[in-house]
Amino acid sequence: MNITIREMRRDDSSTVVDMMRKFYTSPAVITDGSEKIFAANVENCLSGKTCAAGYVFVDGDKIIGYGITARSYSTEFGVECIWIEDVYVAAEYRGRGVGSKFIRCVQARNPDKLLRLEAEADNDKALDLYKRLGFKALPYLELINGGD
Repeated sequence: MNITIREMRRDDSSTVVDMMRKFYTSPAVITDGSEKIFAANVENCLSGKTCAAGYVFVDGDKIIGYGITARSYSTEFGVECIWIEDVYVAAEYRGRGVGSKFIRCVQARNPDKLLRLEAEADNDKALDLYKRLGFKALPYLELINGGD
């Protein structure tokens, strides 16, 4: 298995949206998403006009997962942040280090940035991975206003 990570391309769109449908209906995510949101996510990753960046995980010529990051700034820590928004790996590739490889890739591309992410409290496998990679839990209650 030789997994590579590359930036998302327009011809990846339908495969990534199919994966988003699975990801957003899984227990890993609270919201269900929508076709409108999936299309917007891909377009924002591809346009270069927003703070979003999209990646695909590839085994040979097969896309086996995707990741999305977003740039922001933390006044709390006084640094730029990279939010790891989505990490999806096809079921048959889980547990093979693909998620770790993606996070290390994000770290390598952003050595001076604070990495942040969210996870469901009962997503033990993801939490174990993130803790092994040096993430620690922050005691926040996140609130939003808007965003269907």
